[in-house]
Formats: sequence, C-alpha cells, structure tokens
Amino acid sequence: MTYATDRLHEEIAYVAYHFHWSLESILDLEHRDRRQYTAQIASLVTRAGTEG
Repeated sequence: MTYATDRLHEEIAYVAYHFHWSLESILDLEHRDRRQYTAQIASLVTRAGTEG
C-alpha cells in the first residue's frame, strides 16, 4: 500500500511550518513518527486556541 502524495505533502508542510525543520529531516522520519508529530502539533495548536 502506498501513502497518498497529497497527504504526505500536507504532513511535511505542517511539521515544517510549526517546527521549522528541513525537508530532509522530515522525510527521514518513519511514517509512524511523522504522524505522531502531526498529531502532537494539532493538539498543541488546539490547546493554544482554547487557552488564549
């Protein structure tokens, strides 16, 4: 099974935007780890939006 290219680009942009990591650093992550980072970022963003 292949991972949708559009979804991969969304994850890369999301992590790069919030963590300022390079493309190479993000692509070096395992799929599971990258998904975990995107979930954690989403949680932080949501929490910041409700607290502020």
